[in-house]
Amino acid sequence: MAVRFSNTMLSLKPSDIGPLLAIIAQPDIISFAGGLPAPQTFPLKELTEVAVKVREEDGAGAMQYGPSLGYMGLRKAIADRMNRMYVPMGMEEVDPKNIMVVTGSQQGLDMTGRIFLDKDDVVLIESPSYMGAIDAFALNRPRFIEVPTDDQGMIPEELEKILQKEPKVKFIYLIPNYQNPTGICMSLERRKKFMDVVTRYDIPVFEDNPYGDLRFEGEEIAPLISMDPKHLVIYSGTFSKTLCPGMRLAWLVARDDIMKQLDRVKSSTDLATPSVTQREVAMYMTNYDFEGHVQDNCRLYAHRRDVMCNAIDKYFPAEVKHTYPHGGLFLWVELPEGCDSRDLFKYAIEKKVAYVPGDAFFPVSGKRNFFRLNYSYTEDDVTEEGIRRLAEALKEYLASR
Repeated sequence: MAVRFSNTMLSLKPSDIGPLLAIIAQPDIISFAGGLPAPQTFPLKELTEVAVKVREEDGAGAMQYGPSLGYMGLRKAIADRMNRMYVPMGMEEVDPKNIMVVTGSQQGLDMTGRIFLDKDDVVLIESPSYMGAIDAFALNRPRFIEVPTDDQGMIPEELEKILQKEPKVKFIYLIPNYQNPTGICMSLERRKKFMDVVTRYDIPVFEDNPYGDLRFEGEEIAPLISMDPKHLVIYSGTFSKTLCPGMRLAWLVARDDIMKQLDRVKSSTDLATPSVTQREVAMYMTNYDFEGHVQDNCRLYAHRRDVMCNAIDKYFPAEVKHTYPHGGLFLWVELPEGCDSRDLFKYAIEKKVAYVPGDAFFPVSGKRNFFRLNYSYTEDDVTEEGIRRLAEALKEYLASR
């Protein structure tokens, strides 16, 4: 007898990223495909110390079930830091009761999709957008609409045109800071115009901010949650890019009625995020120099961005363009019109170098003349060699057209 899966699973478009990742995992391939933080940024000594202290001072509590919203000590530490950073920019003070600790920001995306989306509801996203969010929301079988996006972020005038004619829009998803995959940062003026549209139409917004702490130059730009008189913004932050992804700790900030629904979903899935890791990070934030650690990360990643960008400028053909991000982990490469990064990928793999083809980030338009590069993980000499190899692949591919 055949196993019968749900209509939801049967309706999902199979992803070919898995086979690509299997190719990329070969040990002789230089990969710029992942989104991995540099292992040397993990504060292993300090996290080992807090792991011991947590067990010595509160071992029973750390090993016990915890509340679904999360350990209050960590929620307070998160609230204190957000208030210190963003209240001077206009944000209303965050109460820890409006914070939920989740098991990685991907869980926050999944739960948000569950509480808002029914089949054929509309999610508005940037063009391009983070494919992990697209995959999480797709489980609820919505319809995606890509809002036109330029080098300052989602275009408010285009957003309003869509809102005027689409009655089934449930929420907007975007990454204002050093976006994945492009690395662009939404300007302050653009954020204000965006939030003016959102406020007039009463549309919830998922502000995904995994990269905001990784700012290499320039001033901090006020988050969308600081421009939100109706509390429409669900704010998502994570420790994966500042401490380490293996602890699987992130958080959501949301108003009472939204948080109530998120709590219902959280309670019915994993009950709660692990108590022990929450206590460890709370103790780390209290006893160690978290802000200094973040700045160390920024210096390393700014250097690695420059190594990659300098290599691209040195080796790539002149007709191939790229972004120059001022933070985050990624940059975006644009091929000439009519080129296909999937076809180029075959040439790249022959040269033992890999990236993520761009069409995975466009769920509707499927644009193919782009690809994403990650600069945070590889050492300088590996980056230089990988970009040199990729340039050779580019030249061969362009000559074949």
